[in-house]
Amino acid sequence: MIAVIVPAHDEALVIGRCLAAISLAAVHPGLRGEPVLVVVALDDCRDATESVCLMQGVTTLAVKVRCVGAARAAAAAHALSLGARWIASTDADTVVPADWLYRQVNCGADAFCGVVEVVDWLDYPQAVRDAFTAKAVVDGHRHVHGANMGISASAYLAAGGFSAVVTGEDVAMVHALERVEARIAWLAQPAVATSARRTARAPQGFSGFLRALEREVLDAGAALLPSTALQR
Repeated sequence: MIAVIVPAHDEALVIGRCLAAISLAAVHPGLRGEPVLVVVALDDCRDATESVCLMQGVTTLAVKVRCVGAARAAAAAHALSLGARWIASTDADTVVPADWLYRQVNCGADAFCGVVEVVDWLDYPQAVRDAFTAKAVVDGHRHVHGANMGISASAYLAAGGFSAVVTGEDVAMVHALERVEARIAWLAQPAVATSARRTARAPQGFSGFLRALEREVLDAGAALLPSTALQR
């Protein structure tokens, strides 16, 4: 069995699209009918996230930790207790492609690290979008995103699982995998589509990265202005 884990804190507005995309990935013909279990860790949710999950028919696990690392770990532990051989991880504001699970479990390694793309840039200026996409991502990249990650059950257990940290649990997971000499496939595809929302669920997560990039781009632009323009 393959498992997909999704931490969620008040994600009713976006998680439906996420779960619908996972459902499509779960029936990819290359999986040959292997069961796919989706576990959503409802982390202190006070909106309708649970109702959306129930309508989608996925497994939910209620936790009150307000910690993405602990939520991911709880979902993974539940999946492993039911016999999952592979743990795929994504986020509630993310949409995965149809071949996401198939290509993960066939990546030829103990773990998969993929990249994210932004489809809806909301109010970010064009300069930020250009800066984000300026460098082409190829196989062998070293980007780490909990929204696009997969780990075999044996490697996950050997590495000790996700750390109970409020941010950076994905990076900590990779470091743990490297310590146990797990093989990691750093692949540019399949990429997932994630949001550019400004309201961060995890401090210093992807939302924080984009806002930091915006400040960097705007500061660089201001530095290029003539001094008279700066005085206006």
